[in-house]
Amino acid sequence: MLIDTFGRVATDLRVSLTDRCNLRCTYCMPEEGLQWLAKPDLLTDDEIVRLIRIAVTDLGVTEVRFTGGEPLLRPGLVGIVERCAALEPRPRMSLTTNGIGLKRTATALKAAGLDRVNVSLDTLRPDVFKTLTRRDRHRDVLDGMAAARDAGLVPVKVNAVLMPGLNDDEAPDLLAWAIEEGYELRFIEQMPLDAQHGWKRDGMITAGDILESLRTRFTLTAEGAEERGSAPAERWVVDGGPHTVGVIASVTRPFCRACDRTRLTADGQVRTCLFATEETDLRAALRSEAGDAEVAEIWKKAMWGKKAGSGLDDPSFLQPDRPMSAIGG
Repeated sequence: MLIDTFGRVATDLRVSLTDRCNLRCTYCMPEEGLQWLAKPDLLTDDEIVRLIRIAVTDLGVTEVRFTGGEPLLRPGLVGIVERCAALEPRPRMSLTTNGIGLKRTATALKAAGLDRVNVSLDTLRPDVFKTLTRRDRHRDVLDGMAAARDAGLVPVKVNAVLMPGLNDDEAPDLLAWAIEEGYELRFIEQMPLDAQHGWKRDGMITAGDILESLRTRFTLTAEGAEERGSAPAERWVVDGGPHTVGVIASVTRPFCRACDRTRLTADGQVRTCLFATEETDLRAALRSEAGDAEVAEIWKKAMWGKKAGSGLDDPSFLQPDRPMSAIGG
């Protein structure tokens, strides 16, 4: 079991499959991209599956989320999903993606055993999408989401980040569209995980701003803490139901007390938190022929040292050196 000194138990594993991405979102990385990890530094498919097996069979993990960068850029993705679906007990598996490659992969991923997807889409306007991502791929994302829904990778959850002066007026339109299409919308506060370290607290669109905007068109009723559990999103019932909208307020309404996540980077490092400044190397253990029990013990020790919170509310907070693309969302 992956337990920490505050009694939290990690049952949700986030696995970054690559640091590469085919978009250049302004809140994530510079236009020219980043220096990608060298191929020998990345975990192999076999290493990824082995670590997930250890997590599921020995450490009590019940949910696995594949992330990136952009996980659909990982050539062995379908095979990784298929092998993990064969584990006993079988973990619930999901994928966070920008959606560009979903149209061609959704059916294969569903057949391999993937349960559902989260797709990032910040705007309904193609011109704003191009400005935000520096790529003209809006239609591809919409088509990918529809393909995922049609393949049965449901619920399709949509993650949206609102940026001042670009799409901060779109919250009501995004919610109306998501309801019409049958997607679950979740807004995410912009977090200090950009490679440029340009994030500023006083310039971000907060959860309060988002809810105020939504209430200009919809009636929102908060769900209780029991319904939320350890989920990062606070949810509101829209106009009496059945539809809901979520807000992940990592900055202004942190949810660290209920956190049940552990994270693996694409190069095999354990991270106890998105905002951690320390990592624990599992890749070295794997490549030194350590046994499963030894790897599990290293992982347990890493999680035992998890801090009480992210530290975002501390004036001395330092943004992690590694950006979101390297850490995994």
